[in-house]
Amino acid sequence: MPLREFFYTLADTLTASLHSGEVLTLYFEAEDSDFIRFNRNQVRQAGSAQQLELSLDLIAGYRHATGRCHLVGDLKHDLPPIQSLLSVLREQRPFIPEDPYLFYATGGYNTETMEENDLPLMEVVLKDVATAAAGLDLVGLWAGGRLYRGFANSLGQRNWYSTSNFNFDWSCYHCGDRAVKSQYAGTEWDSAHLEQKMQGVREQLDLLHRPAKVLTPGRYRVYLAPTALMEIFSLLGWSGFGLKNHRTQQTPLLKMAQGKRLLHPLVNLSEYPRGGVVPCFTEAGFQKPEQVRLITQGAYQDCLVSPRSSKEYGIPVNAGSEIPQSLDLAPGRLRMDEVCENLEKGIYINNLWYSNFSDLNEARITGMTRYACFWVEGDQPQAPINVMRFDESWYQMFGENLLGLTAEREFLLDPNTYERRSLSSFRLPGALVDQFTLTL
Repeated sequence: MPLREFFYTLADTLTASLHSGEVLTLYFEAEDSDFIRFNRNQVRQAGSAQQLELSLDLIAGYRHATGRCHLVGDLKHDLPPIQSLLSVLREQRPFIPEDPYLFYATGGYNTETMEENDLPLMEVVLKDVATAAAGLDLVGLWAGGRLYRGFANSLGQRNWYSTSNFNFDWSCYHCGDRAVKSQYAGTEWDSAHLEQKMQGVREQLDLLHRPAKVLTPGRYRVYLAPTALMEIFSLLGWSGFGLKNHRTQQTPLLKMAQGKRLLHPLVNLSEYPRGGVVPCFTEAGFQKPEQVRLITQGAYQDCLVSPRSSKEYGIPVNAGSEIPQSLDLAPGRLRMDEVCENLEKGIYINNLWYSNFSDLNEARITGMTRYACFWVEGDQPQAPINVMRFDESWYQMFGENLLGLTAEREFLLDPNTYERRSLSSFRLPGALVDQFTLTL
């Protein structure tokens, strides 16, 4: 039985077993994924995972009990344990305190989105990677396949979403602590695009043969590639854009929210589900808007509002979580092939890591450069740099010190596979920044 019909049948069966006054919400997550781990440009480990999970929330008034179970996709096998779990939740619920912020959809908003599966056969992926990386010491992980999400409640609402995507995350080792890292993600595999990205890796590997330039702490003009910006936006996403964090004044962007600080007018940041790989409904069954404008022309505009914050503060729901899932930074006008020319004398930063806030009130972030970062002079990369620590304010990076954003953007998927493959994504340009502070 197709998974959609399987889920809907489960929902109908469980709804029929409810007692008077009970409401049941169900959230379904499933994947059919392939994983290939590479080492020395050869397959080290290959496998696949098919998993189905069902979350239940049994509600009566403001008391509710939640549970989760794994399924095999067979009604005869799955129904008995789910019905047992439902009975346990029914027994627990009277002893659970009322939840004043309980909020779930009751509007009967039904949707079905089933995106085409345009992923290549594994044989094609293996051949393309082996060809593009011939002669390179490549290590990495390819993860891809079909992903499913569903919502149903006992009030009759049904939502379904299925998509296919892949993420190839790899690095090519040079020697010592030197390597070049790259990533290719999307919903359609393009052999030529992989070849183009691998050619860029080869060119940067050639630069790693040169002696490293030793930098002293100070302020430098830098180019932050999209992969470096993903590290910064991932950190900001944890507490920067949620309504709860804003109302409790725990957001690092508090001065922006209060109108005391502005970013460069080029900065237009949105949560844009349609541009990512997430469903248009939340785990509580609410419809997501097409776009939530977080920052417009450098000024803070809207927050992400979860159902619980909506209930607490009386603001309409616009997200399932107050952490962005499909972050979209609008492009600028700087062409990628003009980056080195505009750097003049500065640093090309491919990746950052270990980032954290060093001063939350000033949105100041510290972290380390990672993988291949280069000193640029005379319009050309001259030498790799040793690992450096940075400490810089978001307000300065994207405010008075922002020189430009690239016209080209990169689609990046969160490579995390904890419990299941992540659906979070970023669509980011690169950023040219002046007076970027390196401290160690």
